[in-house]
Amino acid sequence: MKIFLDTANIEDIRKYNDMGLLDGITTNPTLLAKEGGDPHAAMEEITKIIKGDVSLEVVSTDSEGMIEEGKKLREYGDHVVVKCPMTGDGLKACKTLSEQGIPVNVTLIFSSNQAVLAAKAGAKYVSPFIGRLDDIGHTGMDLIREIKQIFSNYDFKTQILVASVRHPQHVVDAAKVGADVVTLPAAVLGKMLGHSLTDKGLKAFLSDWEKLQSELSTKS
Repeated sequence: MKIFLDTANIEDIRKYNDMGLLDGITTNPTLLAKEGGDPHAAMEEITKIIKGDVSLEVVSTDSEGMIEEGKKLREYGDHVVVKCPMTGDGLKACKTLSEQGIPVNVTLIFSSNQAVLAAKAGAKYVSPFIGRLDDIGHTGMDLIREIKQIFSNYDFKTQILVASVRHPQHVVDAAKVGADVVTLPAAVLGKMLGHSLTDKGLKAFLSDWEKLQSELSTKS
């Protein structure tokens, strides 16, 4: 399973990319606005750092505008994936861009029906938002299981990109289901790194080593 970072924060992107953890990036207008500054400069910098797929989102709501934006976003690099919303116009743009060799990530997926339609429109990725479903009393991971089964039944090539990830258990559950990608905030990836027993074990190893060095020093 691939791990994407869901952010526009350059510092976080460099940090986790230097660890070899990132297969790609997803961004959206909210994340870019959160960081402030020139969003175009940020997108250019992100596409320079990351060699895997980078999802950059359109802000137009009509298909013609999405297609035009998508072509401009693709100028940042051949690894740019254009994010289009799960609307009729979004699917029309997805079909056109995909036919022109520009991959599309259809975002804001909340049902299996939406995922099927996006796949039929030629999407490279569908992005179901599991955390937001959890927020309204649904079990978001059930949606991932449904989409996985349907895509397998009909041999859809569209990849399932699990979005709105709220905690590390979401990542484990997505991997167990067989999702293709999870995209997660830096805070969640940071939590995946740590464990109290790791900290305890490292502290014990260092303490024992220091004790040994002290004993050797005393003998000499």
